[in-house]
Order: sequence, then C-alpha cells, then structure tokens
Amino acid sequence: FKEAPEFYNSPECRRVFPADELLCSDAAVHVAMTLDMAYIRGSMAAVLSILQHTSCPQNVFFHFVAGGGGGAELDETIVGSFPYLSYGIYRFDDSRVAGLISTSIRSALDCPLNYARSYLADLLPACVRRAVYLDSDVVLVDDIAKLADTPLGGEAVLAAPEYCRANFTSYFTPTFWSSPSLPLTFSDRRACYFNTGVMVIDLQRWRGGDYTRKIEEWMELQKRMRIYELGSLPPFLLVFAGRISPVDHRWNQHGLGGDNFRGLCRNLHPGPVSLLHWSGKGKPWARLDAGRPCPLDALWAPYDLLKPPYSLDS
Repeated sequence: FKEAPEFYNSPECRRVFPADELLCSDAAVHVAMTLDMAYIRGSMAAVLSILQHTSCPQNVFFHFVAGGGGGAELDETIVGSFPYLSYGIYRFDDSRVAGLISTSIRSALDCPLNYARSYLADLLPACVRRAVYLDSDVVLVDDIAKLADTPLGGEAVLAAPEYCRANFTSYFTPTFWSSPSLPLTFSDRRACYFNTGVMVIDLQRWRGGDYTRKIEEWMELQKRMRIYELGSLPPFLLVFAGRISPVDHRWNQHGLGGDNFRGLCRNLHPGPVSLLHWSGKGKPWARLDAGRPCPLDALWAPYDLLKPPYSLDS
C-alpha cells in the first residue's frame, strides 16, 4: 500500500498534547472498525476518506478490532500507510462467539469478526465513552465529527439511520412470527430496520445495560430454533429496533454492493450523501480488479491506496 498524505487540524481544533493522551481525551473522535487481511484494502480506503474530510484529523483515534491471525502484518500495513495515525489494535477471540454463530445466506456473514461489533464495549478502554462503528466497505465524504456528535436522547444506546419503509418482517423467519411469544418482543415499540454498518454507540450505556449479553441470548435461541437468516444484524434489531436515536439517511447510503446473492449494481438513494456504503455481496475493489466495475465504484477508487502491480515506488 502507498503512504497516505498527512492531514493536519484546522486552526479552530482543540489539540491534545502529548498526543498519547488523546485516547482518553474528550476532544477525541473515536472510530471503531474491524480489521483483517480479506478486507484490509477497504479499511485503508475508509481511513483515508475519514482523515481527508474531517476538520480535525489529528483528533481522530481509530480502534481496530482484529481476529486471531495476521496481527503483525496488519499493524505493519497501518503504520506503512499512516505513520502518524493515532490508533490501537485489539484482539478479538474468535472462540468467544464461534459457538453462537448460525449459518446465514452468505458465508462472509458467518465470519466471527463480523460479530465483534457486539463486543466493542468490552474490547475498548473504559475511558472511551462513545464511538462511531463503521464497516470496512465505506467511504466518507463529510466530517465524521458531525456523525460522532449525534444526540443520543433519552436512554438510547445507539444511533443509526432508520428505514421504516423496509419490510421488517422479512428479517425473521416464519418460525419467529408464528410463535405466540416472540413477536411480542416488538409490541411496545415502532421497530424499523437499521443497518449495523454505521452506528454511533454510547459505550457507557451499553456496559451499564449489559447489552452484549442480551444479543448473545438471541443468538443462543437462534441456535435452537432458527428465527432469522442474516448473520449478525437480526440480534441487533431484536434488542435495539425502535429504541435508537435517528440519524439522517445521508450518513449511510448503503446497499451499493448489491444484494447478498448476486451483488448487482445499484444507484444512490435520493438525497444528499455524507457516507457511501458498499454493503452487499459486491465490493468495489473486487469489481475494479475484475474489470467489471459498477458506475458508483468510481467514487471509491480515489481512496484506494493499493499500489498497482508494477508500481515504480520504492
């Protein structure tokens, strides 16, 4: 990967000295992402897009959650492209969740690291009160500090764009809806779909409410009676749908990777755009390499740090 340019704070930004105190400073914007060699190219592009579009790039602290293998290589890759970056890498023990995972409609969704977002409150330092969780297949074209400042009203634990016109029933099986008790889970709330690839999370409230355990309880039930088909998303919907703070849809223009089966090209949703998200089967780097890109993949390409095969760089 190429080395990215260094980005500096605007004059109005509050700086933290020494820089190693940024982790527990209230001036920091905390960004959490998973990191593995399969998606490292997308992660690098996401980091570059965040730094390029925020007013205070030196105040962004990245929390990378990595699986069991490739730790040294991942660390070397990050340092090589972003030698000035404030970040930490946290090991996620696959065994913690492996026994809870049920097969889903796409094998990539069954990777243990895909469930690490449920464990951020345990993995990140206790002094980190709030974090923006992002999938590896996103790029931002707006200041992430705006997203991080999303109000979490009442007792809301997380914020995300909601999509109340989506067919919410489709995320659960007939077994779930035919049960006399399970549908009552949503009886006291207006449950809407939200995409877990972009979330603002109050980690203090998460820890206080033991929400990791609540998600695990639904996963344990799934192992016994198969109440959903789609990886790590349904447990989040079961626990949080109808209880989150709303975020403008501009912050998750999702579905650009197409559906989970064929990954067909899609267009942007109507309205302004602050974050592009290639959720779905088709990833922009894979389609570009194959010479069959979708039109919107051209918006991801400028953030790609991978050197061409015959690069003249030393």
